[in-house]
Amino acid sequence: MNRRLCLVTGASAGIGAAFARIYASHGYDLFLTARRLERLETLAAEIRLHYGVEVFVVAADLAEPGGVDKVLAAVAAEGRDVDALVNNAGYGLPGAYAATKWSEQQAFLQVMVVAMTEFAHKVLPGMLERRFGRIVNVASLLGIVPGSAGHALYGASKSLIVRFSQSLHMETQGHGVHVTALCPGFTYSEFHDVDGTRDLASQTPGWLWLGADEVAATGYEAAEANRPVSVPGAPNKAIAALVKILPDDWALALMARQSARFRKR
Repeated sequence: MNRRLCLVTGASAGIGAAFARIYASHGYDLFLTARRLERLETLAAEIRLHYGVEVFVVAADLAEPGGVDKVLAAVAAEGRDVDALVNNAGYGLPGAYAATKWSEQQAFLQVMVVAMTEFAHKVLPGMLERRFGRIVNVASLLGIVPGSAGHALYGASKSLIVRFSQSLHMETQGHGVHVTALCPGFTYSEFHDVDGTRDLASQTPGWLWLGADEVAATGYEAAEANRPVSVPGAPNKAIAALVKILPDDWALALMARQSARFRKR
């Protein structure tokens, strides 16, 4: 095939689906994965019709240790290589850390950290060999600001992804591979419906919210420009800049006051 291929995880809705449309609009064929096969097939049909690219789908649960290999085996079975990777799959696990089950936290880390870094590790050698690659790791503004009560491992996992992306960005300089950590704030998607925090999130001022299409477009542009970290939206950029200059105890106190507004305790 002459067209490049983009693999998007968590592609059935929200930011993942928006990334799929953006890469298709730039002439990429797609390989889409998520747990909901019916949603993937509906999106694939829409993209084929509108953009005339080839779209493959595979349902996979990345909480399972073999989930990454299942997806990459499906890509290989089509005789294709991954030229662009959008590591978007993720979710929230609300509530106080001690009130959750370890099995829930273990599955969370498998999706949010292990699967994301495993995908990058397994597609990166081919990108380096071909001297072309794009990796967008969808992190979060919460990976930049201090931790907050509730969702104890969410911000921590996103902070790891930011640092991981920065390291890969430096390792791949001069090899045609661009690595970017995308750090959105509040985004219109199904995220808060899935983790049961929609009512709390809806209390957040509207000016803090961005559409999934805008977030994904920012991520695509940042990857093309080879920027290691990208924060979409002026309010989010201001917050990210503020926490860098505030003393740590001040920033932590500010997060403590605000987190109760949109986190289950």
